[in-house]
Amino acid sequence: HVQLVESGGASVQAGGSLRLSCAASGNIASSYCMGWFRQAPGKEREGIAAIYPGGSTTYYADSVKGRFTISQDNAKGTLYLQMNRLKPEDTAMYYCAAGTDWLPMTSGALDAWGLETQVTVS
Repeated sequence: HVQLVESGGASVQAGGSLRLSCAASGNIASSYCMGWFRQAPGKEREGIAAIYPGGSTTYYADSVKGRFTISQDNAKGTLYLQMNRLKPEDTAMYYCAAGTDWLPMTSGALDAWGLETQVTVS
């Protein structure tokens, strides 16, 4: 059973940076596609970044491309989301998830997901 625990959410000023972490039980990074999602009040859930096993293949939503970077540390079993040049529209609840393939994951096909962490940009 995969367990995911996010951390790192905070309130920051526009233009600032944050790094979210997602601690995963077991060596899931070698078996699963890992991704970050976010949901702002009144908005649809958005899949914003994904990384495949091995780390060589990543995907980013246009809304975060060039500002956010997804990475993983297999030794620590941790997924990261480095968020730079944050904007007020990045304000949302963020969570990490694991699945088989990114496209189905964006439609809700998740094998595991963690509790959310709040990011507020003002």
